[in-house]
Amino acid sequence: MPTIYDLKPKFQALLRPICVGLVRAGITPNAVTTAALLLSVAHGAWLALMPTSRWPLLLLPVTLFVRMALNAIDGMMAREHGQASAAGAVLNELSDVVVDAALYLPFALIPGVDAQLVVLVVVAGITAEMAGALGPMLGGKRRYNGPLGKSDRAFAFGLLAVLLGLGLNPGTWTTIYLSALLLLGILTVLNRARSVVRGAMGK
Repeated sequence: MPTIYDLKPKFQALLRPICVGLVRAGITPNAVTTAALLLSVAHGAWLALMPTSRWPLLLLPVTLFVRMALNAIDGMMAREHGQASAAGAVLNELSDVVVDAALYLPFALIPGVDAQLVVLVVVAGITAEMAGALGPMLGGKRRYNGPLGKSDRAFAFGLLAVLLGLGLNPGTWTTIYLSALLLLGILTVLNRARSVVRGAMGK
């Protein structure tokens, strides 16, 4: 299924000059990954501490965009400049799920938002990432199947944050919205799991 991830090559092309500059400056991919992690955890803490404030919500899309840019940059630095490492791969996978939890779980603290649904959506997202990461363990490749990959989740929660930040009261619509995300998240897990199995079987 098409996802926002399909736009990654064009996004990377725009970021490549920044990537080259960071390499020349001696910055490592792990440092970029860590910067994205710290930024995201800080914003998540801000939202958790002020769940009724509009500014953590309205500025969340900015943090999500910067996170995606940094994630793209660290990958290019590793692949295109010979800086890939086992430690970097582990840090990248772990930071992805930690960041998802840090940025999205605080939505459960917003009055009127179904906390259980938020947690289930986050769990589905983390499970999808772990399913995708199983590919290399079974002799295949990392899977990024949709319909709700990392970039899609970022867009979905960014949109939700803006709507809430602009004053739209949570209620039935947020429950329906989160239920849809949960369904898409479950489909993503299934799609990635099937792709991993097919890859392991050589199909």
